[in-house]
Amino acid sequence: MSSQDRTSSRRKGRAKVMAIAGAGALLLTGCSAEVQRGWLPNVERDTTNHTGMIQDLWVNSWITVLLIGILTWGLMLWCIIAYRRRKNDTGFPRQLSYNLPIEIFYTAVPLVLVLTFFTFSDSTEKAINTEVDSELVVDVRAKQWAWDYNYTYQGQEKYDATVQAHLTGEEGVEETLPTLYLPVGKSVTLELNSRDVIHSFWVPAFLQKLDMIPGKTNYIYLTPQVEGRFDGKCAELCGEYHSEMLFNVQVVSEAEFLNHLATLKDGHIGEEQDRKPGEVNQVSAHASEGE
Repeated sequence: MSSQDRTSSRRKGRAKVMAIAGAGALLLTGCSAEVQRGWLPNVERDTTNHTGMIQDLWVNSWITVLLIGILTWGLMLWCIIAYRRRKNDTGFPRQLSYNLPIEIFYTAVPLVLVLTFFTFSDSTEKAINTEVDSELVVDVRAKQWAWDYNYTYQGQEKYDATVQAHLTGEEGVEETLPTLYLPVGKSVTLELNSRDVIHSFWVPAFLQKLDMIPGKTNYIYLTPQVEGRFDGKCAELCGEYHSEMLFNVQVVSEAEFLNHLATLKDGHIGEEQDRKPGEVNQVSAHASEGE
């Protein structure tokens, strides 16, 4: 065997080893926790009573569309190869042709897929948005650029009026952010309101996000099932300091939650603290006319 043949065989051997190693690594990544949850931001599957079904809908939808994509790409490649123009072919192939069974199949399959996706999505959405007679009700009021929390729990009414976070780049700032406290294992209704402009309440680990619109109350129903601190943020561009409109959600035991309530002020702060843009604009207009 010549030296060139030996070199070529070695290269082929290395290529096979690399291909097998690459395929093995790809398969192993499918076992990682990130893949299992579809790269969603909830570390625990059941962070709330809804995150499991949301995760299943997301992951199973991606598996389905990837399988359909592989099948479709495979058929396209097969058609390109099987029906390519041969060297000795002359003229043009038949320009008008149809296959009724295949055309019915290609019409029926997408229809079934759309109906299936709709059914699972609709059932998940209904389960998430079904009104619940919750043990804890929190009126969350967004404002530029902080959050007010009005708690109603076991006959107690407490509130926490927070101030805007100021990010300095130093360690420990995250612990000073406005914090919403929730008791683990207790059903919660979050009443989402805005004091000024459109905001959006988003806790990535809860896999739920909802707009907060002036004059309209939106609702999130959930039961926290894992203790810990979770990051939250406003997900709607709401002005100059939108990037600093951050908050924490602290899920604690009921005893710790009651201890926190004891440190808050009695009562609620509601619409009386909202801005009144209509009146402000009228005053400005009248002032301009007087000038």
